[in-house]
Amino acid sequence: MALAQIKDVSGTGIHLPGDDIDTDRIIPARYLKCVTFDDLAGTHFYDVRFDPDGNPTGHPLDEPRFAGASIMLSGSNFGCGSSREHAPQAIYRSGFRAIIAESFAEIFFGNSTTLGMPCVSASREDIESLAAAIEEDPGTGIRIDLESMTVSYGDRNFAITMPDSARQALTAGRWDPIQELLDNEKEITSVGDGLAYV
Repeated sequence: MALAQIKDVSGTGIHLPGDDIDTDRIIPARYLKCVTFDDLAGTHFYDVRFDPDGNPTGHPLDEPRFAGASIMLSGSNFGCGSSREHAPQAIYRSGFRAIIAESFAEIFFGNSTTLGMPCVSASREDIESLAAAIEEDPGTGIRIDLESMTVSYGDRNFAITMPDSARQALTAGRWDPIQELLDNEKEITSVGDGLAYV
């Protein structure tokens, strides 16, 4: 099964301001007991979205006007803390397909890339301008172009960055190493069969 080439991501957005948003905040540790990631939808940011009694706190993620948002905006060092793969999995399974932030923790970035969820970096000024546009009109359409490395919305656009290795993996449809192994099973077996064993 060939992987999709991810050259752009389009959708509406939501801004979660703040720096150093760590993986414990993204998904509390009690959700790490799951055997698969299938049931992680809706667990993202649970302890800031709900109080200890399970009552909603009025977090932006639960505001009806941002329903269906698929692009998340945030600050610097997003996804820092422990290396739990559940964090990007929870975000992805809750409907998000890309994140725009000032910078990312390296392991979070890598785990997101292998999900096919681009994490692109932009300046604080550009993120705040886009956040203001979203606040004014939550239906603002956003397009992340991984070929031109730009984000566009309305009549505005700004430059983004990401490591070229990740960009190439996404745009070439080679972002999931496990799927690549499965797709090339015959070739791998053939090479293995030709190896001399001592």
